[in-house]
Amino acid sequence: MDKTLVIMAAGMGSRYGGNKQIDGMGPNNEVLMLYSIYDAINAGFTKVVFIIKRAFEARFRESVGDIVKDKIKVEYAFQELSDLPEGTVPAERVKPLGTVHAILSAKDLVHEPFAVLNADDYYGTSAFKTMSEHLEKLRPEQNGCMVGYYLKNTVSENGHVTRGVCTTDDEGCLASVTETYKIQPFPDGTIRDTEKDPNGVILDPECLVSMNFFGFTPWLFEKGQERFDKFLKSLSPTEMKAEYVLPVLVDQLMHEDGLKVDMLSTDAVWFGVTYQEDKPYVQAELKKMHENGTYPEKLF
Repeated sequence: MDKTLVIMAAGMGSRYGGNKQIDGMGPNNEVLMLYSIYDAINAGFTKVVFIIKRAFEARFRESVGDIVKDKIKVEYAFQELSDLPEGTVPAERVKPLGTVHAILSAKDLVHEPFAVLNADDYYGTSAFKTMSEHLEKLRPEQNGCMVGYYLKNTVSENGHVTRGVCTTDDEGCLASVTETYKIQPFPDGTIRDTEKDPNGVILDPECLVSMNFFGFTPWLFEKGQERFDKFLKSLSPTEMKAEYVLPVLVDQLMHEDGLKVDMLSTDAVWFGVTYQEDKPYVQAELKKMHENGTYPEKLF
């Protein structure tokens, strides 16, 4: 069965201060998404679609695409504000419109069940196997899946992070996902949402959060486009920052369009790079996995 991995790599990396998507993290200077591609190939994925910016294409092909093109089918989609209908966003805006805009840019390239994830996160070998197996079980419409991770394992000691905080129903399916933008650990050991209150609202460290590792069928593109068009029409003519993000779309589709999202359990460990200060930890963890045989000396 054909399965596609969609990797969102068009973000600006403003908190990191550079193109973290192609910053070397592995012991041989491997970029983080190469580990996702390696794990996806071993799990049975047959194609990878990279969502990038056009200005970034040549460098991206050299750093990532050309390295894996002999191992898996590779295609490129481009997330650009200039491709949106004229007058949709101010000419001065440079910030992308979010992860829904990103995945919709790939809709003409994906006609089979697919997984979508961030370029700058490490999701774990077993998570890809679990995702791949479940993609084969999805109904063609109104069905998706998500790999959840414990909040306590996804925060950064170096600043706040954004996470989709999840709840589940009695059947273990996703019940709600709330995009929460300023989550950070406090000196007393608690983890808090500080977006509206500098003292923070305490969150359950054991709650599951979305790291944008979702599985869908192409049904999502049609419904996502309808929602995204409404979002664009709602924007103020001077709006410079508003985004429409995947967890928000998923939550809306669950409550209004009958989408059922199966929560997938995995023993995989997540880590990622939000700030420059996160890099040494990620490098050390990847080095350990090369040394213990999780990954070969050379990925590709």
